Amino acid sequence: MTWRRGREEGFGTTDSSGAGSPDVRANLAEVRERIARAARKAGRTPESIRLVAVAKGVPVGLVREAVQAGITDLGENRVQEGVAKREALAEGPTPLRWHLIGHLQTNKAGRAAANFDLIHSVDSLRVAAALSAAAGRLREGPDPAGARRATVEVLLQVNLAGEETKFGVDPDAAAGLLRVVAGLPGLGVRGLMTIAPFSADPEESRPVFRKLLALARELAGLRLAGVSLDLLSMGMSQDYEVAVAEGANLVRVGTAIFGPRGG
Repeated sequence: MTWRRGREEGFGTTDSSGAGSPDVRANLAEVRERIARAARKAGRTPESIRLVAVAKGVPVGLVREAVQAGITDLGENRVQEGVAKREALAEGPTPLRWHLIGHLQTNKAGRAAANFDLIHSVDSLRVAAALSAAAGRLREGPDPAGARRATVEVLLQVNLAGEETKFGVDPDAAAGLLRVVAGLPGLGVRGLMTIAPFSADPEESRPVFRKLLALARELAGLRLAGVSLDLLSMGMSQDYEVAVAEGANLVRVGTAIFGPRGG
């Protein structure tokens, strides 16, 4: 990871040209090269993997640098922060796709449905039902932009790590949840998401990623209407290369691009 030298150390300020800011362009080039290398090694094309730059806690100036360097997919953990950044970057020349990757509270489902292109974190019937209702309101509303979002694309989050601190449906309950969600109007299920336990050794994530791919293949056998399990969201800064090797086509990378978050 490359950093600009200066009198200050650590994470940059909202002025991305300030001393101590990460060199976003150089970091992105490194991440892309590592994704490409991992893809080719696994017999895949680098173009089949979409890099989602996770902007949680990142100043808008640094996010704008990433967009200028070619990023088209941005991930946020919190609805409010994502909406604010979406508005701040709305005037750019490149259309951006916004991903909600953090846990979604049902009382924020309306704003999430209206502002995010893909919601990675549907982990319960309550969340899915809230998004379905929000999609209905968008469909009936007068706003043409809202009407275009009348179908909310989602991923089911699966807790394959078995950690109580992580959200996600239990893998044994995933088929049952998928059947119910598939029947809700206004939702399009595009795939699965998981978060591996944090470890300094990325190889420890491999069994988790391998299980998600196997689960996706199993669930695809249900052949449910409105469900296309073609997206696997897995892998973060510490293990995205292993995720690519195990079938990820969405990798969520933040720290390796923007540096460690502020306090």
